[in-house]
Amino acid sequence: MSAVKKTPMRKCIGCGEMKSKREMLRVLRTTENEIVLDATGRKNGRGAYLCRSQECFQKAEKSKGLERSLKVAIPKEVYQSLEKEIEKLAKG
Repeated sequence: MSAVKKTPMRKCIGCGEMKSKREMLRVLRTTENEIVLDATGRKNGRGAYLCRSQECFQKAEKSKGLERSLKVAIPKEVYQSLEKEIEKLAKG
């Protein structure tokens, strides 16, 4: 008898859809309050999940969903650098 492995689901803070953890990007607040994109999904810190699309990122920025999830104010420069990184990942 084989056990069925449960796939972890996460909610996108942009569109609100539930998807598998592997399909999503993790935005992380480190212990030093630095906001980074966690490609591995294993770094320590508080994380928030986004779909791999510009639209979801823009929705999260507009609604301040990222700030609410990470419990920290995010400067405009950080949003811009995150947007560039997401753009690279969406293309590649």
